[in-house]
Amino acid sequence: MKVALELCNFLFTTSCLVLISGLQLHSMPYDHFATLECLKEPRRAQYGGGIIVNPDFDHNTKGWSVYGNGTIKVRTSNDGNNFIVASNRTQSLDSFSQKVQLKKGMMYTVSGWFQLSKGSDIVAAVFKINGSELVRGGYVIANQGCWSFLKGGIVANFSSSVEIFFESDNPTAELWADSVSLKPFTIEQWRSHQDKNIERVRKSKVRFQVTHLNETALEGATVVITQTKPNFPFGCAMNSHILTNIEYQKWFVARFKYTTFTNEMKWYSTEKIQGQENYTIPDAMMKFAKENGICVRGHSIFWDDMKFQPQWVKSLPPNELREAAAKRMNSVVSRYNGQLIAWDVMNENIHYHFYEDKIGVNASAEYYSSAYHLDPKATMFVNEYNTIEYSGETIASPVNYIRKLQEIQQFPGTAGMPLAIGLQGHFGRGVPNLAYMRSGLDLLGATGLPIWLTETSVEDQPNQAQYLEDILRESYSHPAVQGIIMFQGPAQAGFVYTLLADANFKNTPSGDVVDKLINEWGTGPKTAIADSRGIVDISLHHGDYDVTVTHPLIQHSKKLKISVRKGFSPDTMNVKMHT
Repeated sequence: MKVALELCNFLFTTSCLVLISGLQLHSMPYDHFATLECLKEPRRAQYGGGIIVNPDFDHNTKGWSVYGNGTIKVRTSNDGNNFIVASNRTQSLDSFSQKVQLKKGMMYTVSGWFQLSKGSDIVAAVFKINGSELVRGGYVIANQGCWSFLKGGIVANFSSSVEIFFESDNPTAELWADSVSLKPFTIEQWRSHQDKNIERVRKSKVRFQVTHLNETALEGATVVITQTKPNFPFGCAMNSHILTNIEYQKWFVARFKYTTFTNEMKWYSTEKIQGQENYTIPDAMMKFAKENGICVRGHSIFWDDMKFQPQWVKSLPPNELREAAAKRMNSVVSRYNGQLIAWDVMNENIHYHFYEDKIGVNASAEYYSSAYHLDPKATMFVNEYNTIEYSGETIASPVNYIRKLQEIQQFPGTAGMPLAIGLQGHFGRGVPNLAYMRSGLDLLGATGLPIWLTETSVEDQPNQAQYLEDILRESYSHPAVQGIIMFQGPAQAGFVYTLLADANFKNTPSGDVVDKLINEWGTGPKTAIADSRGIVDISLHHGDYDVTVTHPLIQHSKKLKISVRKGFSPDTMNVKMHT
């Protein structure tokens, strides 16, 4: 058997309307507004400002104080809009602040519109907690001459008063702000929003009407609906143990149709000694995937971290490195051309820049262009960590991620290239900051590019299973996320970070969560009974289904196949039963 790439690849289509600053803006409506646009005048504060006092500065500086050095005042634009200004700044943290009361267990979204009096710089929302600890909760690139939208969030692990203020590393410029909001949500409210989004984005309503041939209703007819192919890719990484462990094979095939090889395609695995390439293991894994109808993401062509180069690559002079890299590119991409749904072209090249330092600043963009022309049907991913996991991340923050996307899209030879956003999703200890995670997905989703969580895992801890479920639900409910791959698995495959099954292939609590979500998101059979009109109304996750209709008074069953997609027609499906 062979997996048809076209059947896997349709999931990467995107819908875009306009182009701004080299990036496509999203056409899908979002419940929580995010934009990459820079506006002449800011919009009103989200949620009326939430718990922020005087969010639109209609009452001068009421509720606001100077943070650090300098002065604050309210100005009025030519259109009559009031905004606050921090002047005479000497340090990056000099700005305006407000004290707010946070409540333990609540989630808070922070937003606002920002501008600088000159130049361009990243502005961060900062929370001062415990009197001295600074926690960053959101970022935006602010510019001179227009207003840019900051969005972020924080989860309160404590109940206390905190101070919110804003940071810009350009203290020579005035910092302007307007429409500042800090909105609290309970866990129940957050989950309700997730569920509503899933109904809106991932599901469609379907109606069956079961009748006799004479069109009289068949009350009590049983309709069994079984998903045969999900529309949303929810998969798991696999490693070389899959080739020799029959139980691992059974465990995997019973659950997943999408995968990424953890290390087997990487350069340090396929060419440990210069000139001695060996693809035996990834070839065998590809064969196994094809035989079992599993779609594969290519991971990865290059890894931009110095530590993870083949040992012999690290000391190559620039001209020899360029030659070796070109050979590697052609070798691995040509070998698997047409067999993969995607490539992680340059792994972690926002954090790291080994190839840029050695070969030139355009090295990563050049490799995206090369990979695209060698394998034009595969989607090319930027793959990074900490972009949504950790609000304190500055290097690979959502705004810097977007800068990297711009560099790639503006490079000659990438026109028409299917580009996507890969967020690794390795979450550490503690409660995941879902408010910040959502804000990052909103901002990245505004580019119009598809987003995948590519290596999702949660560090071992007492509440690991619950945190994993929270993260997976947040991802699945977001309209810009088009796939999830987890980097975890059973103990017999050597996974230790997030175990889904123990040495006897018995589910761990995290494994129970994964199986529950697989079933909930469509795989498990659903049974419904027709009412007195012979009607069954049901909401189904997008995917392909086998439907079997039976009735206790009718000997023969009726079988049909349906395909439920976004925009699925709500017309009634008439099922006529033969007596």
